[in-house]
Amino acid sequence: MAATPEQPAPATPRRKAGRHRGEGQWALGHYTPLNGNEQFKKDDDSLNVRSRIETIYSKRGFDSIDPNDLRGRMRWWGLYTQRKPGIDGGKTAVLEPEELDDRYFMLRVRIDGGRLTTAQLRAIGEVSHEYARGTADITDRQNIQLHWIRIEDVPAIWQKLEAVGLSTTEACGDCPRVIIGSPVAGIAADEIIDGTPAVDEIHDRYIGSKEFSNLPRKFKTAISGSPVQDVVHEINDIAFVGVVHPEHGPGFDLWVGGGLSTNPRLAERLGAWVPLDEVADVWAGVVGIFRDYGYRRLRTRARLKFLMADWGPERFRQVLEDEYLKRALLDGPAPAEPSSRWRDHIGVHQQQDGRFYVGFAPRVGRVDGSTLAKIADLAEAHGSGRVRTTVEQKMIVLDVEQDQVESLSAGLEELGFQVRPSSFRRGTMACTGIEYCKLAIVETKARGAALIDELERRLPEFDEPLTININGCPNACARIQTADIGLKGQLMLDEEGNQVEGYQVHLGGALGLEAGFGRKVRGLKVTSAELPDYVERVLGNFQKEREDDERFAAWAARASAESLS
Repeated sequence: MAATPEQPAPATPRRKAGRHRGEGQWALGHYTPLNGNEQFKKDDDSLNVRSRIETIYSKRGFDSIDPNDLRGRMRWWGLYTQRKPGIDGGKTAVLEPEELDDRYFMLRVRIDGGRLTTAQLRAIGEVSHEYARGTADITDRQNIQLHWIRIEDVPAIWQKLEAVGLSTTEACGDCPRVIIGSPVAGIAADEIIDGTPAVDEIHDRYIGSKEFSNLPRKFKTAISGSPVQDVVHEINDIAFVGVVHPEHGPGFDLWVGGGLSTNPRLAERLGAWVPLDEVADVWAGVVGIFRDYGYRRLRTRARLKFLMADWGPERFRQVLEDEYLKRALLDGPAPAEPSSRWRDHIGVHQQQDGRFYVGFAPRVGRVDGSTLAKIADLAEAHGSGRVRTTVEQKMIVLDVEQDQVESLSAGLEELGFQVRPSSFRRGTMACTGIEYCKLAIVETKARGAALIDELERRLPEFDEPLTININGCPNACARIQTADIGLKGQLMLDEEGNQVEGYQVHLGGALGLEAGFGRKVRGLKVTSAELPDYVERVLGNFQKEREDDERFAAWAARASAESLS
């Protein structure tokens, strides 16, 4: 049995790691809540808040919501209060939560594996149009987020989403978040193994279950059998990466302990090969370790990556095998290098069945409700009615006959989406930013879209794979540390001494081939107004100084501070 508050597992001998008795690890008998978040989770399981939303809050309005539900438990159902309009970034860290809260919510629709039918996409579009002022953003975890949601409308929204098989269950909160998966699982001609059955089994067995509804912090999962490694496995709490075992055939390599934010850490291999039919059990074992041994004292150290940093992969695997699985895992090979420098599936690609899938690029993930409905219409007219979202804030239409490819591409172009986008449109992503996020300091979405337009105008011939990730605060929702050019929002002084929006620059981050975090050049910051000039200058230096087929990340690692400034 795994540890629970009622029956703790035997303590495992631990190497010296500097953790003290007050860390709040259940498996060591420390159940007393050590902060407000742990207290409200102990007081009432957060999944229970749905009944209060349906029977009380939606009928009595925003002012009736208990604060622990408002800023805590409602996240388990995909609801965050959004930022009150008109509050500038300088006040983000100064104001109290109730001063930052608007009376409207962001609602995150959970889309495991990025899989959507056109009926589901159309339902999201209808919710956007009817209840969210037309807003819709594709996230870098394959979800779709809506804004301006009133608490009074939430039950009707759930009814509409659930009627087509969608939900917001555990889309946020200290629980297992959306399971990201290859958007072309079971489709791509070059696939190693289809992880779809594992995604479905985990979802059906554990999502919405109280077994894992009280974790120390959020828990992020990635599963992909694609050789392009399309789920950013290096920065998830757990990832299953497609490999071929020399004796047992296709399966998954197990990675644990990745994450970004202010203390970034790449996941580590446990050296274990997991067959498809054991993925869900191994997943549950790793989540169980996090639940029972995870650090609950400080929110800033409550992610699984901190436990992995202290234990190391050898001990983690030993605990997983001995206490949770009750059996040994097979040793297995590491994944090969990604088969492509682009991992987003943009463009036209042949499927296993001879048909094609077509990936296209919105700008920084921003769409709207009416456009989602039009995408659904195009997918039904030219494909089978299956659509996918990606971890790069992009979308894919599946099952397109060869004679329909150009017609579909033209229809997408009319909507403003490009099947053959520039490197800048293809590789730029942005988080929600100050427009809606209470943690943000600067604007991101509009800035990113404008940057794409300006770079396309200035550098029309630039066609190298390049990622530009824009984040509104230090929390790295847009993965700034792993981008070629990562931009972390902050306030700074311009040349006239005025406080303006700007960015700290990270250069040369990467996932996949030579994964690592970007280089911070001392004092390298750029104002929002100077951003296009700066990126143009750095890319010009890259093109002049690169050696042969050198990647931007490799050049940035060796370039002089002058070339990067």
